[in-house]
Amino acid sequence: MMRLHWSSRSPFVRKVMVVVHERGLVDQIERVPTVVAMTKTDRALLPTNPLGKIPTLLLEDGSALYDSSVICEYLDGLGSGPRLFPADGRARITALRRQALGTGAMDMLVLWRGELAREHPSTAVLEGFGWKLEALLKALEAEASALEQDAYDIGQISIGGALSYLDFRWPTLGWREAHPALARWHAGFAARPAVRATDHIDA
Repeated sequence: MMRLHWSSRSPFVRKVMVVVHERGLVDQIERVPTVVAMTKTDRALLPTNPLGKIPTLLLEDGSALYDSSVICEYLDGLGSGPRLFPADGRARITALRRQALGTGAMDMLVLWRGELAREHPSTAVLEGFGWKLEALLKALEAEASALEQDAYDIGQISIGGALSYLDFRWPTLGWREAHPALARWHAGFAARPAVRATDHIDA
């Protein structure tokens, strides 16, 4: 059994878990509940991952993999079904670009939430996050038709995961009305069995 340091709240962990389900690897992964945050370091995790972050995947030989992008590509070489990382060419570059966009959006949203939790949040920092989110949603709305047409891969998992985390932490934001094409694509993403099986739970 592989062991995954895991939290239901983490968008990065959820990205990995969607790949686990898509590749049929659920029975090969033991989830290890792990709590980490800017204000909380799990010191027991540090010998395995000196960055103290999740997800961290422990392999059967005792070695460890991190971060989510590396773990997902490793898992894509296991299991069965259509590969989620295109082998080469334009499709691979597009998938990696989308993965970078989606995972970067997760980073931004996690940092945004951390800033909001401070006793005295920076107005300038919060304003910057708002501009970035507006630009992100605008860019994804323009790309939504391509997301619908292209083969499902790691780029779509990453973008879909970021939008799902946005819903989880900002449920009243109401981004769909101004971005109908993106909302339609995300509805299809959210209906996938692997995505439904990995819903965020604030517990």
